Amino acid sequence: MARPRTIDRKNVLDCVEQLVQREGANALTLDAVAREAGITKGGLQYCFGSKDDLISALIDRWLDAFDARVARHIGPDASVVERARAYVRAVSQLDDTTQARIAGMLVTLLQSPKYLQKIRAWYAGWFSGCDPDCAEARQARTALFAAEGAFFLRNLGFVEMDQEWWHTVFADFQRLLLPDTQAA
Repeated sequence: MARPRTIDRKNVLDCVEQLVQREGANALTLDAVAREAGITKGGLQYCFGSKDDLISALIDRWLDAFDARVARHIGPDASVVERARAYVRAVSQLDDTTQARIAGMLVTLLQSPKYLQKIRAWYAGWFSGCDPDCAEARQARTALFAAEGAFFLRNLGFVEMDQEWWHTVFADFQRLLLPDTQAA
């Protein structure tokens, strides 16, 4: 089989996700990714540098995709509650394939704590503005924690949750973010 002359970064990252989903995080080696993508190990290293750079690119792709999903629901000057509402909506609308991909990424991250700094910075951005002295900001913070908790419980297999239950849970999270006059 002839090797491609150019490397499609998106395809390589798709292959990384498929490899991790199918064989687990321990299977994530440059040799295995190159085989999965049908490219040479040297080509992979030229394109991404190292395994760390490859994983970092995968994290960036996931975070950027999620942020773009959220951005479809809000304007640039959104309040903390509007941002939280959009975040909860975006999590609730993740399809099963996306959730499985993210869960595979999480397994990879848990094995390498050095990648957690990027994730921590991303979450810090989401929780900035959640001033503990403001009731509205505390509601936003609570909804963000609730959405993440449900996501992790479901995707790590700790709670079995069908789509109907998933949607009702997220509808409840959205109600946390309504003004008191609309919550009744």
